[in-house]
Amino acid sequence: MLTSSLFKKFSRSFVAIGFLSSVNPALAESPISHCASARVDDRTMPIPAAMVGQATALLELRNADANWVRKTTVYRYMNGAAWLCNRGANLTCAKADVRRIMPNVTAYCRQNPEVEAVPMVVTGHGAINIWGCVGGKARVKQSKNLDQRGFIADQWKRLLE
Repeated sequence: MLTSSLFKKFSRSFVAIGFLSSVNPALAESPISHCASARVDDRTMPIPAAMVGQATALLELRNADANWVRKTTVYRYMNGAAWLCNRGANLTCAKADVRRIMPNVTAYCRQNPEVEAVPMVVTGHGAINIWGCVGGKARVKQSKNLDQRGFIADQWKRLLE
């Protein structure tokens, strides 16, 4: 049996949860319809089951298991539209690491002075720069494009209604 103080704590928690869900309209409507009012939201959120078919087609995941697509695909809002990303082997679906100096890369290049491409295990998968080592120094060989919100552009696709 719940004591009076425990009952009050649980009651307050349920009231708070109910209040928060009524304040957040995104919880009551689909991600696509909410995008127009949200405009921009950099939080990446898991797609709901209802979006799996659209995500599978948009991201060209034709033979993928629907459960896997749902667990590995996220969306966010940009310019009043939903944008989708599927976390693959090398995709983070997060804001990009734009540093021009990376201590891990600097140390790697000291140990490997003439390497054409520094592996992602050293740079991290979210780095926009593709690094190489020349004479023991880290050098940016190429940079990936960012979207206007700082995410790696080619990892995201706009979901059309």
